[in-house]
Amino acid sequence: MERLNIQVSGEIGHMDNYCTALRGAGGSPVAGYCPAPDLTCAGLLLCGGGDIESSLYGQDNRGSQPPDRDRDRAELALFRAFYQAGKPILGICRGMQLINVALGGDLIQDLPSTQRPFHSGKADMVHPVHSAEDSVLLRLYGPVFPVNSAHHQALGGLGQGLRVTAWSESGLAEAAELPGYPLMGVQFHPERMSFGRRRLDTVDGASLFAWFLGLCRGEDQSFPIRRDITTDYTSRKDPQNA
Repeated sequence: MERLNIQVSGEIGHMDNYCTALRGAGGSPVAGYCPAPDLTCAGLLLCGGGDIESSLYGQDNRGSQPPDRDRDRAELALFRAFYQAGKPILGICRGMQLINVALGGDLIQDLPSTQRPFHSGKADMVHPVHSAEDSVLLRLYGPVFPVNSAHHQALGGLGQGLRVTAWSESGLAEAAELPGYPLMGVQFHPERMSFGRRRLDTVDGASLFAWFLGLCRGEDQSFPIRRDITTDYTSRKDPQNA
């Protein structure tokens, strides 16, 4: 089977697990920090990492860590390019948050003390999530399943068209899809739940990477790869120019 090139954007020195998972699922990662869009790639993976500049979603700093503004702007440009080209996009942790901001949404900048112990600690936290009907995660893992977590921020107001398709036990968004477009965002870290980092107390993250590679090959007909996008991205709130 052809090994598809997947563009990967992440933090310097912190992309190895994502690339390993993509290779394990049959992909060929093209990884970089603040890369220019490479539309010869079949899809885009936006990795986890630090907090997004709060002004990009119209808020003052309310508990965010210092941002990497270069990365923020580079990944917004990546999202725009792949979105307009109709190519599949997978966002993990920060990557899902970046997708939400790119589509005009905002973030919870610092989880309240009642929620933080379940999502952030010295190591990955494990907790159950509930998936929505007719969602990708329901098909892959069922209605309730355990995942890892390592984050202090979460989706707030949703970007245009996004649908939350999985929730934590306290109601935080754990996954989002954009109906009619080949896109998935997850708050957990499947790259640390798969292949050489497979763990027995969570589901197998390899299934999500295999699904994404299949999506890039056009195998999931519920998310057709669109070559004639008619949505006017420029009509949305544009955080890059905020």
